[in-house]
Amino acid sequence: MRGIIAGVARDLTRVQAAPARGLSRRAGFLLVQLGTHRHRRFAERLAPLDLHPRHFGMLSQLAVNEGQSQQALSRALGIHRSALVALVDDLELRGLAERRLDPLDRRAYALYLTRPGHELLAELERTADDDEAELLTALDASERSQLISLLQRVADSQDLTAGVHPNLEPREDNNRPAQKVSSTRHAHTPRTSTR
Repeated sequence: MRGIIAGVARDLTRVQAAPARGLSRRAGFLLVQLGTHRHRRFAERLAPLDLHPRHFGMLSQLAVNEGQSQQALSRALGIHRSALVALVDDLELRGLAERRLDPLDRRAYALYLTRPGHELLAELERTADDDEAELLTALDASERSQLISLLQRVADSQDLTAGVHPNLEPREDNNRPAQKVSSTRHAHTPRTSTR
């Protein structure tokens, strides 16, 4: 009997593990799987620039909200004020954003992108376009439009703020010292490491 049990156990170790393909029939699973995959891929594209997808998100938000106070932007994005300050500090150290005294309230700062910030954002938008084209390569233009429309409708039904990534706030493992950038064409390339 002991020999039979040992033989069965050895046979079980030869069985190949298989993924739970049934999960691929669940919309939530597919959204997380694709989102995680694309987030990692986009992060890989930005890594040589010493940037994170969060930088792209914050630059995008600043571009459409130039002149807003930190407090107003914090409320609009639904993130804690201290998290916003940390993100803006990082962009400011990199020479991509700047704080100016608000002419209407000298106790507040208005936020602006610098010229290198605008140039970098344009480059990152092209990178994001390439990344999205790679993601949606299996769909034609009509299907892409339909998919985006459906996803927007689902996001709206969940009361998500349009255009705000849920992970915009920095996490401990992603906080690194920022690096000042030069104002040349490659304004996003760090001069020296601060580590």
